[in-house]
Amino acid sequence: MTEFANLEEFTAAVGTEIGVSDWMTIDQQRVDTFADATGDHQWIHVDPEKAAKGPFGGPIAHGFLTLSLSVPLVNQATSVGGVRMGINYGLNKVRFITPVPVGGRIRARVSLDSVREIPGGIQAQRTVTIELEGADKPACIAESIVRYLS
Repeated sequence: MTEFANLEEFTAAVGTEIGVSDWMTIDQQRVDTFADATGDHQWIHVDPEKAAKGPFGGPIAHGFLTLSLSVPLVNQATSVGGVRMGINYGLNKVRFITPVPVGGRIRARVSLDSVREIPGGIQAQRTVTIELEGADKPACIAESIVRYLS
């Protein structure tokens, strides 16, 4: 984990990679729980028998599950001290490039693209690349915007 003591240290890291998380295994229970939470029970995610005959040879994680896991993965990869709170402010561009098979492992690689001052803190844009172990291309790339309030 990359730990920044304060907003000044964090801001000085613009243009660099600021952290890489540990690997996380995506199991069927997590996929099924996400399906239940969102109501997205498409067979490619929740029916291993049918998915085995499908285009990916088995069930895959929902793209939005992969994206939502960027939050705990990024929090594992980097932290900023001296702030009252961090708020996910939104996303710019998001792409789901490589499907994540059930049983696959993902991790986040985080780069700090820009920082600007806002009332009470800063707004940062990060590129979060969700890598899939053993894949040539990432599972997901997202431009994430976070606000740190001091």
